[in-house]
Amino acid sequence: MNITANNQVTNLRPQNLESVIPNANDILLTLGAELVYIQDSSGRYLVFSWQHSEFFDLDTEKIVDQVSQDRGKFTPVDKVAYLEKLHQVLTSLVPQRLQCKFQCSQHLLELELTMTPLMPQLGEAATTVLVMGRLLSAAVNQTELYGEVTIPTLLELTWRSQQHQKLLNQLTRDIRRTLDPKIIWQQTADSLGKALNIAHCIICPYQPQKPTLKVIAEYHHPGIKSVLGLEIELSSEPAMIQALTTLEPLLIETPSYINDQHYKMLVVATYYRKQANGLIVLNLNHKCLPLTKAELELAKEVGDQLGTAFAHANIYQELETARQKAEEASRLKSQFLANVSHEIRTPLNGMIGFIKLILDGMVDEPEEMNSCLEEAYQSSLHLLNILNDILDTAKIEAGKMELNCVPVQLKDLFTQVENFMRPQAEMKNLSFQINIPATSDPIIIQADYQRLLQVMLNLVGNAIKFTNEGGITISADLVIRRGRTRLPLQQIPGMLRVRVMDTGIGVSLDKQDKLFQLFSQVDGSRTRHYGGTGLGLTISQKLVESMGGEVHFFSLGEGLGSTVTFTVPLYQKPVIHSVQED
Repeated sequence: MNITANNQVTNLRPQNLESVIPNANDILLTLGAELVYIQDSSGRYLVFSWQHSEFFDLDTEKIVDQVSQDRGKFTPVDKVAYLEKLHQVLTSLVPQRLQCKFQCSQHLLELELTMTPLMPQLGEAATTVLVMGRLLSAAVNQTELYGEVTIPTLLELTWRSQQHQKLLNQLTRDIRRTLDPKIIWQQTADSLGKALNIAHCIICPYQPQKPTLKVIAEYHHPGIKSVLGLEIELSSEPAMIQALTTLEPLLIETPSYINDQHYKMLVVATYYRKQANGLIVLNLNHKCLPLTKAELELAKEVGDQLGTAFAHANIYQELETARQKAEEASRLKSQFLANVSHEIRTPLNGMIGFIKLILDGMVDEPEEMNSCLEEAYQSSLHLLNILNDILDTAKIEAGKMELNCVPVQLKDLFTQVENFMRPQAEMKNLSFQINIPATSDPIIIQADYQRLLQVMLNLVGNAIKFTNEGGITISADLVIRRGRTRLPLQQIPGMLRVRVMDTGIGVSLDKQDKLFQLFSQVDGSRTRHYGGTGLGLTISQKLVESMGGEVHFFSLGEGLGSTVTFTVPLYQKPVIHSVQED
């Protein structure tokens, strides 16, 4: 290197150096050297410019900071020998070439340097030197790497780390633009796969209670078979378990889950508030350079950012689902109130009408008057039942439903149900049958008699209302278990199962889940046609569950009839002729 070729440099003198320093980098870059700096006799940097400063994470402003004198990131290994050489150049005013090792952060650099004195004014001593040089070789502290690395790869590793940081920044921006978890997962897989130029990348959500991981997002090259939807057994993947447990990225060499080839596999857990919620698995090429600690930290940050975005997206979805449910509940309540107001007005109008006829003297005959009074009475009973249903619903929602469970004879219960409901069935020309198991002694159950009667009347009343031809069949059978079934506060010998079957209009399979929802009705048109509040099944379910039983509804579809079953605990094990075991 011939420094005398440029008069701009040789004309720099100590007395005007301070005025030149603000633009010194621009001037020194014209020299075409890779590394250029100016130092005073103490080794303090006055100007510093290096093409590779970003690669080695050098802050040039700190290096030339005259206040802090922070030269710790770029210092000669043998400071004494270096300063001796600097003083020789200042004394002799003769440029010298030297090879010197510098410590640069975690890197050991070997530099070829040319040190030239900046010529003072005549009669004055030289106090500053201009140093130009280039990088000959570099070594890396091996604790910073995952594996071995050769010296020529150093700059490539540093450049790659910078690209990965840019990728993280881009990923963070992208995943914050959406609150859809599926889009976040797939967008991340595509971005990682394309930016890192890897053959395959999969992402799996993780739930601690599940023993498997399902691949829900994937990026792969055309020649690789897709594994989207694959269920991965966690028990057979210790690396994945370790990553999910420690939340630390893990680089291993393992047989691929795609084929029999071996891959370097980077496993990164995504997490939120120190709890894992997903896993990213990247298959790296064998020729891929070793990963630095900085890159593994970046991978962990990706897991943090993605896990946080996924958690926020799930929270948003839960809130959105709750909002939709609240709106649906509000709509159903409004529809329910409209139907109930109609149901209340109908018997009320009937009562008012019949009483008005009597008061206005429109009814002369005693028989006709008695008929009007009977109709008004029946309407009042119907109105009372509606109000009771509404009050029961309010009690159930408030958790204030109180039951008095005592021994109840099944025969007495069925007899009263028959007395109430058979006339209604016969009015519609429907058959009405009741079947009780053959036992040597009475079947006694443990229940609240009035509430159980209410359940039976609700279920049988619905069966009659929605059946136009055929009939209603009520049956019961004993579910005697080996051992004893434990319910809260007591043990029971078994259960009684009651079935109410009809040949009515049935319910389509896709609408049966609405039957037991409060304020929900399977079909508003049916309610308007057949009447009713739609509370019967819901109230019946809650009452039966409060007595220790269960309610189930079965129908093969519209027009195919329905069967409702419920169970209640037995008070004592009866002597029976035949036993059915479940």
